[in-house]
Amino acid sequence: MFTTVLIANRGEIALRVLRTCREMGVRTVVAHSTVDRDSPAVHQADESVQIGPPSPRHSYLNPAAIIAAAQQTGADAIHPGYGFLSESPEFAEICHAHGITLIGPPAGVIARLGDKVAARAFAAEAHLPLLPGSPGPADSVSEAARTADAVGYPVVLKASAGGGGRAMTVVHDPGDLARAYATTRQEATALFGDPRVYVEKYLDAARHVEVQILADAHGEVVHLGARDCSVQRRRQKLIEETPPPGLPAATIEHLGELSVRAARAAGYVGAGTFEYVLDEHGACHFIEVNCRLQVEHPITEMVTGVDLVREQLLAAAGQRLSLRQEDLTGAGVAIECRVNAEDPARGFLPTPGLIEGFVPPGGPFTRVDTHAAAGTRITADYDPLLAKVSVWAPTRAQALARADRALGEFAVRGPGVRTNVAFLREVLTHPLFRYAKHTTSLVEQMMATPLD
Repeated sequence: MFTTVLIANRGEIALRVLRTCREMGVRTVVAHSTVDRDSPAVHQADESVQIGPPSPRHSYLNPAAIIAAAQQTGADAIHPGYGFLSESPEFAEICHAHGITLIGPPAGVIARLGDKVAARAFAAEAHLPLLPGSPGPADSVSEAARTADAVGYPVVLKASAGGGGRAMTVVHDPGDLARAYATTRQEATALFGDPRVYVEKYLDAARHVEVQILADAHGEVVHLGARDCSVQRRRQKLIEETPPPGLPAATIEHLGELSVRAARAAGYVGAGTFEYVLDEHGACHFIEVNCRLQVEHPITEMVTGVDLVREQLLAAAGQRLSLRQEDLTGAGVAIECRVNAEDPARGFLPTPGLIEGFVPPGGPFTRVDTHAAAGTRITADYDPLLAKVSVWAPTRAQALARADRALGEFAVRGPGVRTNVAFLREVLTHPLFRYAKHTTSLVEQMMATPLD
C-alpha cells in the first residue's frame, strides 16, 4: 500500500478521499490553490502544498505544479478526484514517468476510453449498442452536416475530450448547425485544450443510466449495479438514484454484464462508469465511459456497503479484488441531491459570496458530503457545488420522503448566496419523478411550466 497520497483536487471530494486514506493509515497531502488554503481538507491533511492562484489552469490543471508538490512531500501516489486532471492520459503518463502512481486506469486505457471518439470506436469493437453518429471527429462543418443529415435531427455536438456535460450542444435545426459547431469547438478548446468534436443522434426524452464498475490489474471486474441520473439541467446532473426506478432488474443486469465485459476487454483498472441512454422503447445505447470516480458515488456506497475510494486505492496498489459479483446484490434505495450555490429563478445563475450561516441536515441514514461551513467563501472560479445530500431507505417511497425531509432541514445564509434546494424539492414531488416516468427532459418541462 502507498505511504503518502497527494490529493490533487478541492472541495468535498478532496475531503472525501482524505477520510478514507486516514482510515487506511495512509498519510495525506492536499495540493491547493491560494483561495482554498483555509479549506477543511487542507486543515485535516497531514501536509498541504500551495500550487497556484485560483485559476484552475494555473493550479489544479497544472501538471508541473502537482508533480513538484508530490516530489516535495514524498508522495508515492496521486488521487485526482473527479474533473480537473482525473481523465488526462497525458497527466497519467507524466505521473508514470516520475515514478508516481496515479490512482485510476493506465494512461492507455484513459486515452482509449476517456476520449469520446476513441470510446465510440472501442464500443463498436466490443459490440456495445451505439447511438448513430460520427465514426470519428467531424473536422469541418460540412462533415458534421453530412453526419447529421444521415442520422437525422436532433443531433448533439460533443467535445471529444469533454466530460461532465460540458462542451455539448444540441441542434434541432440544420440552419443552427454551423453556429453550434463553431461554439462547441471554441468551448472544447477553452475547457479541454482540444477542439475536436463529433456528432451523435440526440434523444429528446431518454433515461440516462450509468453502471458502476470496479476492476483490478489481474483481469477481475465486477459491477455494483446502476444509477439513474436523468434529472439534469443542460446535461448537468441534479438528482441521482440507485437502483434506477422502474427499470427491470433484467435490464440492469444486462447493462452490468455489458459493462463488465467491455471493461475487461479494455484492460480497465480501478473505479469507472459506463454510461447509457434508454430510448422510449427501452432500447439501450452506450454513450461514454468515465475513467474516474463519479460525483454520485455515495449512493452506490450506501446500497452496497462498499467504500469505492478504498477499492480505488487497493486496485492502484496492485491488489486483487476481494469482491465477488454474487455478493454485490445491493439493498434498499439511495438518492443523492446536489445542492448548488445558484439561483433557479435567474436561470440557475451561480451565486458566489460569503456563507454566514450553514446548517446541513442530519438524521437517520442521511449522508452529507460537503466542504462548506459558516465562513466559507464561494468563488466564481469553480463549480458551484456546495454539498451532496444522500439518503438511504428500504423502499423508494421512504427514500423520497427522507430526501425531502433532509433538504427541508438545509439552511444556507449569506449576502447574495442562493441555493437550488427549493427546486430540488419540487423535483422530488413532481408526479413524473415520483412515479418514475421522468426522462432527461424533466427539468426543461418544469422550467417551461412551473408547478403552482
